[in-house]
Amino acid sequence: MSFQPGAIIPSRNHHAALPGIVTCLRQQGLAVIIIDDSSDEPTRRALAALAAPERGVSVRRLEVNQGKGGAVIAGFELAVAAGWTHAVQIDADGQHDLAALPALLSAGRAHPEAIILGTPIYDRSMPLGRRIGRWITHFWVCVETLRPRPLDSMCGFRLYPLAPTLAVLRQERVGRRMDFDPEILVRLLWRGVPPVLVPVRVRYPEGNTSNFRMLRDNWAITRMHTRLVLTMPTRLPSILRRRRAPIGAPSHWARLSERGADWGLRLLAAVYRLLGWHGCMVLLFPVALYFHLTGTEQRRASRDFLRRAFAAQGEPREPGPLDTARHSFGFARKALETFAAWIGADDRARVEIVDPKEMDRALAGERGLVLIVSHLGNADLSRTTLDDAGRARLTVLVHTRHAENYARLLQRFRPEAAFNTLQVTDVDPATIIALQERVERGSWIAIAGDRTPVEGDRRTSSARFFGAAARFPQGPYLLAHLLDCPVYLLFCLNEGGRYRLYFERFADRIELPRRGREQALQEWAARYARRLEAYCLRDPFQWYNFFDFWAPAPDKAGSR
Repeated sequence: MSFQPGAIIPSRNHHAALPGIVTCLRQQGLAVIIIDDSSDEPTRRALAALAAPERGVSVRRLEVNQGKGGAVIAGFELAVAAGWTHAVQIDADGQHDLAALPALLSAGRAHPEAIILGTPIYDRSMPLGRRIGRWITHFWVCVETLRPRPLDSMCGFRLYPLAPTLAVLRQERVGRRMDFDPEILVRLLWRGVPPVLVPVRVRYPEGNTSNFRMLRDNWAITRMHTRLVLTMPTRLPSILRRRRAPIGAPSHWARLSERGADWGLRLLAAVYRLLGWHGCMVLLFPVALYFHLTGTEQRRASRDFLRRAFAAQGEPREPGPLDTARHSFGFARKALETFAAWIGADDRARVEIVDPKEMDRALAGERGLVLIVSHLGNADLSRTTLDDAGRARLTVLVHTRHAENYARLLQRFRPEAAFNTLQVTDVDPATIIALQERVERGSWIAIAGDRTPVEGDRRTSSARFFGAAARFPQGPYLLAHLLDCPVYLLFCLNEGGRYRLYFERFADRIELPRRGREQALQEWAARYARRLEAYCLRDPFQWYNFFDFWAPAPDKAGSR
């Protein structure tokens, strides 16, 4: 299948962000069609002024409002007439981070038969009503497509294959307003069009005016789901026959980690209060079993990692179902042990420091340090070894809001267990200055060294890890260079039924020369990968990065 993409932007009274959006799209070599869905003045004039056919930007006005779906469909028809094979759909209000555009196009180029879906990573700007509405729609899409895990069916950042999409539109009734995005997805999945998932950061701009009409659009979406559910039984054999799992670009770890995070922590807290350790262990098994059986991508990642680890240990074999189940249950037990250590002071999770003198020297220092942690073992448990003053010195850089949920939950049960968190995605020059001040006062800045950034592979380095190239974040080394402070590694592993904490000095300083900076970053990443691999070999079942760690980086050159 050929790949000739362009971009369609439906707009109803949105124009402020469009110049920047159009510029980004043109930089990717995409022709752009803006559909003015009967906008009022002054938006009509602003959109018309963007028209520049000689530069690949055209504007088509609909004199009668058609709704979002109607505007997108009008764009599809123009796209086919222009010779496009694929169409990027993007909202006009600027809520999508266009840094994800190269990955979207790269996935479409690799899988031209698929629909490429933006999988949103939201910040706090998302209104609660929108969040609840999305949960409801995602639930019904799971039912309608017979999928145990939801695809985001409402994100307006997509790449459509035009031939199958227009076939659906010509042969079936599809909603023309806010019901369009979920319905066209369901009907494409029914026809066997595979989905590919690409993470995209999404924010709701301040002062943004939504075109979503609460009563009208919710009623349309309700009717749409009713229609699909009633239609589904007549198509059940073909739906089952054509059902395909997401392919191509793997779900980003930030998306995978959302499964059950918040409600799981709340349930754990309630059960532990009532039943203690043993009661939690009884209830832990079916919950962990559910997530293990429905976590297709996590099981696949577990098998891949264990296969590599077994080979590195000199005992190559194919991991079986019991191996992946043991891996999943180990993660569940780890979560319970951490909670028990904080809340119940349970002896099962006591930590022995292997080299207490090294930690004492670091704690005695007047200046702070960067602490690189990982998702091997139980780094969270290591904080129980610190006294109140030590925990007050610790700032944990996190990629998602789930760590903040966890911190708030701990504080509710035990206020002295609180620790500072800071969103990595919020780091800017002002944040760096604040971190420098903390380091000068003796703070420890903890950051994960084994997870790629939320926005993708733009700031990663390739390093050999268990026999193949893997992507490691550059963030720890860039941060340590800017803060000009010592760097330590921390690993906390369960060995012989007792946790042991390894605390080792990684570098006195990290210097990154202007010339050869990328090479220097790659060397630091490779050095870290060797230490991480050595500790992983002590017990591979304590590696809890359940995503495709060895996924190749996007084809950046080919996506320009």
